[in-house]
Amino acid sequence: MIDINLLAQPLLSLLSSFGSGVIPSGGASDSLTSASSALEALHTLGKSSINQLNTALDGMTADSATAKALRVQSSSAQTSDALTEMAAVVNQAAAQIETGQKQLDTVVQSFISDATTLLPNITNPVGLTALVSTAIDHLNQGIAVVNKTQTELSTSTASMNELTPAPSTTPASTGTNLLTTAKSALDSLTSGTGASLASTALSTGASLVSSATSQVSGTNKNTTSSPSSSLKANNEVKTEKTENGGVKVTLPDGSVVEAPNEKAAKAVTSALSAVGTPYLWGGNDPKSGIDCSGLTKWAYSEAGVELPRLAQEQHIGHQQISPGDLQPGDLAVWDGHVAMVIGNGQLVEAGDPVSVSSIRTENIGMEFYGFYRPTS
Repeated sequence: MIDINLLAQPLLSLLSSFGSGVIPSGGASDSLTSASSALEALHTLGKSSINQLNTALDGMTADSATAKALRVQSSSAQTSDALTEMAAVVNQAAAQIETGQKQLDTVVQSFISDATTLLPNITNPVGLTALVSTAIDHLNQGIAVVNKTQTELSTSTASMNELTPAPSTTPASTGTNLLTTAKSALDSLTSGTGASLASTALSTGASLVSSATSQVSGTNKNTTSSPSSSLKANNEVKTEKTENGGVKVTLPDGSVVEAPNEKAAKAVTSALSAVGTPYLWGGNDPKSGIDCSGLTKWAYSEAGVELPRLAQEQHIGHQQISPGDLQPGDLAVWDGHVAMVIGNGQLVEAGDPVSVSSIRTENIGMEFYGFYRPTS
């Protein structure tokens, strides 16, 4: 008598090593989502803290602290978004594995049913041949399911790799520990170690928050002619629309910020394209030279928004923007100077040449009118 279980063993082995694809409560996906929510809450709290800081302090001290705090804000927002996307990738991979497991189980049950039907006839060559044939056929079906699932998982793995920062030797690398750890979630789904990812992700999440202040770099600039060594003219600036109507902008320094709308994002990318342009009083075109209000007027005209020509008249918009609520495209306006916020605690402005510097409210003794959003 032929043992059906013996014939089914290759399929049963595939099934037992396949994994269920069911993520336990508190597992990798939940940990990533929880960490993202915690960073969102930290980001919201940070806005209030920045505003309080500017109420309590003024001058260069406030400017330096604000610039650093805004860089931390950008870093936490970027990390939060990445964690949310990683959780989605983990859930997608889990669903792929769960679907494959169910398909493989169907193949196993189909073989057992067919084999049971054929068993009474295995005493003759025809019946035996039929039994062996169905065993081979179902094994091939099982292998096809495994191959299909592996192909799907390779796509998920590629997505996770894109979301994971490259190794770094700078202080900012501490803040990316949680992102790097999350990559192991895909392997954990099939190896049964998903539970360990939860505690690891949460512990590294704590290190992200505690080390946030080490993620900022650079010093405060208080002149209009201090070019950024990390930003040169014609660097590519990438944009991507978000579900809430904003536009994510990947700055040339690698930081990801979010402009409130497409017009603001276009103004930022246009202004950054002029980095390196020589200063020319009264200049309106980066091709021949430009001054401070000429830069912001030109950049916004590229986005379809017309601004007054004089710097001190560009404080337009429905309301003044508080430092904690600054977004790319907002204008910092003085009595005689104007600059554009690009995010991550930075401004782009016309000096000699057009350059990027840290956000500030001081400018050689000029009266600061405030921050404004032309597109609001």
